Amino acid sequence: MLTLTENAATAVKNLTAQIPADTGGIRISDSGSPETGFALSLAEAPHEADSVVEADGARIFVDQAAAVALDDRVLDAQVDSEGGVSFALGVRG
Repeated sequence: MLTLTENAATAVKNLTAQIPADTGGIRISDSGSPETGFALSLAEAPHEADSVVEADGARIFVDQAAAVALDDRVLDAQVDSEGGVSFALGVRG
């Protein structure tokens, strides 16, 4: 199952603070194209078939198609000097 670094958990919590629902999180879905990989979006709640990953108060919803590809991955995040967030996937080692 997908895991999150401490940086990723903090970034997700900061982004989802904008959602009025306590059940909110970041949703990762398969973009449908190998060139673009995955789509990230803010979501008030998971879709019915989503897997839910929780770490340090951060919630990630992963659709079924993406869950298979992300099974052994680690989500990391970096925040730039202007507050922009970049997410990256690594292999769990």
